[in-house]
Amino acid sequence: MKDFNLSAADCPIVQIEGWDGTLARFEASASQALGAPLPATVGETVRHADVLIVRVAPRRFWLISEAGAKSPFLTIDPELGCSFLLGEGRVCLRMQGPRLPEILSRCVAVDWSSPASAPGRAWHTALHHVPVLLLRTAETACDLVVPRSFAKSLAEWIADSATG
Repeated sequence: MKDFNLSAADCPIVQIEGWDGTLARFEASASQALGAPLPATVGETVRHADVLIVRVAPRRFWLISEAGAKSPFLTIDPELGCSFLLGEGRVCLRMQGPRLPEILSRCVAVDWSSPASAPGRAWHTALHHVPVLLLRTAETACDLVVPRSFAKSLAEWIADSATG
């Protein structure tokens, strides 16, 4: 498609979550294990080596690796929280091009000029009634982390929006 690229890739994700009442100790432990600070607010992202750390909820983080990379599984003290793999159930739809805001505006309600949707931010939204995580990676690029069972139909729907 002219002025728009769409590709799909596996999305290695590890979710880590702290128990209620242990958040400060959980965050300190996870930060030390990762060797990087954790994002402070929901929607904030921090890149460390080959891992994007995304705060998806007040006590929940996703550790997203590039496709083909090994998932950064962390052993979490069970007194503080838990960790588990999510990647088998997710696909990353990578999109880029100057028409991206126009095309996605047909699929999701996003204010591209808002600080909350600036490059480096993430947020949960719905695309054709399917929950997705939108990661804004650059001015004219983003990744959608979508359930594997809906990836093909969502990619086709986005592609149709790009040609229509």
